[in-house]
Amino acid sequence: MNTTTTSLISDPVGVMVYLLGLIAVIYWAQGQPRFGKVFKYLPPVIWIYFLPMFSTTLGITPPASPLYEFVKLNLLPAALILLLLSSNIRELAHLGPKALGTMLFGTVGIVVGGVVALALFGHWLPEDAWKGMGALSGSWIGGSANMVAIGTSIGTRDDLFGIMIIVDTVVGYGWMGVVIFLSAFQERLDKWNGVDASHIDDMDARMQAVGEANRRPLTFRELSLMVFIGLGFGYLALQAGNYLPDVGSVITSFAWTIIIVSIIGLLLSLTRFSSLEYAGASHVGNIFLYLLLATIGAKADLQAITQAPMFLVAGVVWIIIHATILFFGGKLLKAPMFLIATSSQANIGGVVSAPIIASVYRKSLAPVGLLMGVVGNVIGIYFGLLTAQLMAWVANIYF
Repeated sequence: MNTTTTSLISDPVGVMVYLLGLIAVIYWAQGQPRFGKVFKYLPPVIWIYFLPMFSTTLGITPPASPLYEFVKLNLLPAALILLLLSSNIRELAHLGPKALGTMLFGTVGIVVGGVVALALFGHWLPEDAWKGMGALSGSWIGGSANMVAIGTSIGTRDDLFGIMIIVDTVVGYGWMGVVIFLSAFQERLDKWNGVDASHIDDMDARMQAVGEANRRPLTFRELSLMVFIGLGFGYLALQAGNYLPDVGSVITSFAWTIIIVSIIGLLLSLTRFSSLEYAGASHVGNIFLYLLLATIGAKADLQAITQAPMFLVAGVVWIIIHATILFFGGKLLKAPMFLIATSSQANIGGVVSAPIIASVYRKSLAPVGLLMGVVGNVIGIYFGLLTAQLMAWVANIYF
């Protein structure tokens, strides 16, 4: 039976308008002071996923629609290109080897932690748990855009995706609380590490120029250029991916598309097109991304959420391994607690929360957190695919 005929809204355009309306209402509510505590503990991304899920459960939106596939194939590549426009490689190089080294230790901790957690708990998880945890590795190396990209590339089912969003929110934000708590002890920890923090002061002076100074109002010319760059290059990457062979269960044709898109985005960030970020290119990219996330939620099965507790346990172990490797790397590099904390959140939270943690430790260095979050966004696709491949091998060997 065609389930779309039983829904209150079945026309693809009507479904798109409804989902975009939900996104707009969610972000309007986030800006209201009376809802501040709600969004402090349940960020917009979880509402953007679960409200469409509830809408389908209640019969408002259909569990299947031509819109969903169109958004996945066409808007995800466009979103990633627009989000990567701000990845100015020249600025990232100024972070220095100690900052980048600490960041990479945190990334390695995510890769190793995810594989170990799956090996430990895989017997109590669904057979395709590696696909969900592979998608989560994308979020924990750069943010939700990478999570959607990796999950879509490896074929993570929609209800499993929802469980990963729960783990991402509960465990990820729980760890953020721990990192904030440790800020009270940063001087003791730096002394224990034998840290010379003078280079942090130099970084502070260098980053004063980074921020809102170059922001400008969006013009129609720039908006039309953003849409063309995102959709145009995304379409070319999609066509190129169709001609490349699958490599195992992870590097599919769509995974090739994501890899090509990331390269295009990085190359464009080295050109004058990167200035489009000052006019809001990432906002346009986020509209595409959140519409995709909403369509994933609309297809998901609410009953699958009952599997979340064991995934939460695996997520906690995962974070503990990440923290252990990161602190070991920080001590080895004699990195200050500021860099250790910011590196961790740049991996797990990405560009959204890394500046927050940076400012908690050093108020004037929020831009450093932003740039380190961009690093996570850039490398997250590649390390996320690597983690997913390692998890696929573990699942095939042990389960």
